[in-house]
Amino acid sequence: MLNTIAVITTITAVFAFLNYKFIKLPTTIGIMTVSLLASLCLILLQYLGVSEVTDIANRLSKAVIFDEVVMNGMLSFLLFAGALHVNINDLSEQKWPIGLLSTFGVLITTFLFGYASYYVMQVIGLDIPLIYCCVFGSLISATDPIAVLGILKKAGAPKSLSIKIIGESLFNDGVAVVVFLVLSSIAIGTNEVTTTDIGILFAEEAIGGIVYGLLLGAVGYYMLKMVDNYQVEILLTLAIVIGGYALAQQIHVSGPIAIVVTGLMIGNHGRLLAMSDTTRKHLDQFWELLDEILNAFLFVLIGIEVLVIDFSPNVLIAGMVLIPILLLARFLSTSLLLGVLKFREEFTKHTELLLTWGGLRGAISVALALSLPPSETKDILVGITYIIVVFSILVQGLTIGKLIEFLLKKEDKT
Repeated sequence: MLNTIAVITTITAVFAFLNYKFIKLPTTIGIMTVSLLASLCLILLQYLGVSEVTDIANRLSKAVIFDEVVMNGMLSFLLFAGALHVNINDLSEQKWPIGLLSTFGVLITTFLFGYASYYVMQVIGLDIPLIYCCVFGSLISATDPIAVLGILKKAGAPKSLSIKIIGESLFNDGVAVVVFLVLSSIAIGTNEVTTTDIGILFAEEAIGGIVYGLLLGAVGYYMLKMVDNYQVEILLTLAIVIGGYALAQQIHVSGPIAIVVTGLMIGNHGRLLAMSDTTRKHLDQFWELLDEILNAFLFVLIGIEVLVIDFSPNVLIAGMVLIPILLLARFLSTSLLLGVLKFREEFTKHTELLLTWGGLRGAISVALALSLPPSETKDILVGITYIIVVFSILVQGLTIGKLIEFLLKKEDKT
């Protein structure tokens, strides 16, 4: 484990240096780009018969269990760091669009994309059962807070739009995981799943996660209020995140939702009422730095993962064809739900388009795909998921800022 961490840390630092000196893309996207290029070079070397280096790289990529690292390691820290700096009053102002998009939006996109992908797979020659296509829809439907948060900081998006995208991405992964668990249980056929089972699972995971997050946040708040030492208070927040997330898994509630709720409580009430100015300064610096470092590690891992994913020609074709279909499903679900809300509130122009293009897919989708039981179907879905995620981060992530700027200028002219 120590050797693996040492190698990943060194690779991340070197890739960050190369990006800063030569490529000059946003840090996380640049690191992933360098990582992808390095992985592709290793694959080329393998084809040329240079197996020693590629064997080492393959052992490294297999040593890191990606879905475990993301879902049970990095995710809790990244979600807390993101929620810590979200103003709860701003979130409350956008509660209806955020609530609808993070629940019904996930469900609509899941089944729209699931059914569409089934027919696309049949045409291409990939025999994937309909239920697995719906599982695929669930794991790819949620926008990833890890991918979204860092990019929107520099995109120049209007405040109301940023809050919608960030708020939705912080909450919808919990819903998507519940839908994924239900559909994958049906697909695997381990046991029969009834409507009652689905309702109980949703209540345990989602509602239980909210209640548990409130309790965790309250305990953290009172402990922070009784201490005036920033070292101890930072240590307390670390314990709340890692310990709270681990306990959430043991009591079968949604860890991601719980940590987001806890982060919002500590980032708002805790920051205002339980911390000194010195603590706030050091706490913000610590979590911002940790967020940047973990994001860098994560994007390196995404780039390295290409070494262990099998990309057949049919998988490559399916991935490219399904990218615009996913964007269309996202646009339709967003337009439908915001259309309902337009009777009670106004939205800025192009909101549906920007929510669609700004809804990035990331590591959570890859991790969920990798968590499926071993099978040929899993290998196909992992490959397609990876293609969509890489496109989402590199293309959508690099162009969302330019799209926002273009549309705002266009609106000013009119």
